[in-house]
Amino acid sequence: MDWFLILEWVIKAVILLLFLTAGFAYVTLFERKVLARIQVRIGPNRAGPQGVLQPIADAVKLIFKEELSPKDADKVIFMLAPVITVIPALVITAAVPWGRSINLFGREIALGITDLNVAALYILAVTSISVYGITLAGWASNNKYAMMGGLRASAQMISYELGLGLAFVPPILLAGSMSLVDHVETQAAMGIIRWWLYQPLGPIIFLIACIAEVNRAPFDMPEAEQELASGYHVEYSGMKFALFFMAEYIKMICVSMIGATVFFGGYLGPFVDQFPILGPVYLFIKVVGILFWMVWVRATSPRIRYDRLMAFGWKIMLPAALFNLTFTAVLVLLTGA
Repeated sequence: MDWFLILEWVIKAVILLLFLTAGFAYVTLFERKVLARIQVRIGPNRAGPQGVLQPIADAVKLIFKEELSPKDADKVIFMLAPVITVIPALVITAAVPWGRSINLFGREIALGITDLNVAALYILAVTSISVYGITLAGWASNNKYAMMGGLRASAQMISYELGLGLAFVPPILLAGSMSLVDHVETQAAMGIIRWWLYQPLGPIIFLIACIAEVNRAPFDMPEAEQELASGYHVEYSGMKFALFFMAEYIKMICVSMIGATVFFGGYLGPFVDQFPILGPVYLFIKVVGILFWMVWVRATSPRIRYDRLMAFGWKIMLPAALFNLTFTAVLVLLTGA
């Protein structure tokens, strides 16, 4: 057994978990700052220089906040639901490459936890698990508003994961592999512009479906305050509520990493061949760009009515994804790409 390889995996897993958990805290600050700028406000500026300690202040507040539990709730499932929601968000990026391998201490170190040959299937399977936590949270709370939020989350996930899954298929056809490393290297060989021309609707479908997947505005129907009094987490407080909050923002980072890798070249960028350590830097810049777009959409788009949200998923997103898949398949057949 190669103990150095196991140690390498453990170190990279710890780095990724620390990045996601710290990223969750500071994505909230990033969002509040961007929203403030768009709405011509100041935003957080009291806790630390320019408000940089605001996420820490929020964490301390949530740690010491009273934990409440409804008398007639299913106590075990009520406690487990936030955990079921957050764990898939933490493990989904295990198959995302951060860059090409580097030589360190006389060993070839891959910048990424693993090059999974079925990475696309892994991502789709793991993303579908988190909805169980949301649905169980709504059911276990013994609250009609919470239950309605859980049901909405389930229906929304089914509607938009069809488009999301189909958006993954054209890159698989072009790369001839489900490995995300192969997707990035195929983009390097083809060029990102040609990669998009072969699947013109792919990035658009993926980004829209991801907003619905993480229940962000304008698709935040499972927690619509005006209709459901906060939805599936209405009975949660303290750290249990923080876990739902954590899951949403970590999933934002995760889908941004996946989208940047599959459609925007991932770690590719100028001089990355000569300096592989630039790979994670380019990936980070692209992730921040997608996160900015998500915040921008929230700031400028009103929440749409639930029946229209579902109709958009079934009547527009699904046909568009099928057309995109057919278009790519025909081009691959004709050109032998």
